[in-house]
Amino acid sequence: MESVAVFAGLHPNPGHHNSLIGPSRTPINLLPPSIDRNHFSPLPLKLQKLSHFTSYIDNSAINSGNTFRVASPLSNVTSELADIDWDNLGFGFMPTDYMYIMKCAQGENFSKGELQRFGNIELCPSAGILNYGQGLFEGLKAYRKHDGNILLFRPEENATRLMMGAERMCMPSPSVEQFVEAVKATVLANERWIPPPGKGSLYIRPLLMGSGAVLGLAPAPEYTFLIYVSPVGNYFKEGLAPINLVVETEMHRATPGGTGGVKTIGNYAAVLKAQSAAKAKGYSDVLYLDSFQKRYLEEVSSCNVFIVKVEERQVSVDELLDADEVFCTGTAVVVSPVGSITHQGRRVTYGNDGVGLVSQQLYSALTSLQMGLSEDKMGWIVELK
Repeated sequence: MESVAVFAGLHPNPGHHNSLIGPSRTPINLLPPSIDRNHFSPLPLKLQKLSHFTSYIDNSAINSGNTFRVASPLSNVTSELADIDWDNLGFGFMPTDYMYIMKCAQGENFSKGELQRFGNIELCPSAGILNYGQGLFEGLKAYRKHDGNILLFRPEENATRLMMGAERMCMPSPSVEQFVEAVKATVLANERWIPPPGKGSLYIRPLLMGSGAVLGLAPAPEYTFLIYVSPVGNYFKEGLAPINLVVETEMHRATPGGTGGVKTIGNYAAVLKAQSAAKAKGYSDVLYLDSFQKRYLEEVSSCNVFIVKVEERQVSVDELLDADEVFCTGTAVVVSPVGSITHQGRRVTYGNDGVGLVSQQLYSALTSLQMGLSEDKMGWIVELK
């Protein structure tokens, strides 16, 4: 559950069982490509040459120690980017090279994880995630700087939120360090899929799920932590332009005592009906109210919502309709100004169809920090190279 506020690649040698040197210098297993076409996808798309970006294979290292090393971004080594239309990235799934997988049993701790070629996974039909929705997900992004460095924005906060959600859902979870190291390894292994500066980002999707078989209602006996990535552009087709929301008064995003306070997978299926109906009418998304009084704002389907005043507290629909400026925030949407809200047939517009001052300032400040264009005075950026 989000919140509401008022605001003032690598290519393994098939003959070897290779390793990637992780960001903490810990070897991470790289499994060779599977030959089972039913479970693993072939590498899509061609490659194009681009100097001073991404990773390469040090063959001498493979021959001597079965490890991959990442080239310095300032080296003269010719590197490669995936051959896709970087100027027209949407927010859709695109298969990449590697995913990260780590497993543990109920009552135990996660330990050894490994990078595998990206592809389908096998689950028992009786898996806890399939039968009882025992699962969580996270979302964060990696950005490429002009000097070739790769940046993450506060990944330890995603790790902490996952741990909180796991406790609520009766699941073990990776430690903060394990989570961050796994994210770093997955990003570096899929480096050729990180868009050039200013063209988008690499969306990182960690999953934690009950993968063990369970028939009666109970926590699963086994758990899988998985990370995959995909290059993305803007979440909303409008980009940094006002979106149009409609207030939903009958269906609700979360209820008191439920799981709305954590990022559990089942929370998101509940919005699909209202969201589909809204989009069919031309709205960008849906704004949900609290389920008790049906008066206070909670969130949009996939992001937070802010209105411009002076404090953080509960916000009523009446205040929303009287706001000076409204915008949404989230990992996927970044900062998205709201151009209109429709509530019970009444449409209120904001910003004269333009981007509001606060929305623009926040968007510029946040993206400049995430892309390494401004100084990080808060210590929020993790630099991989």
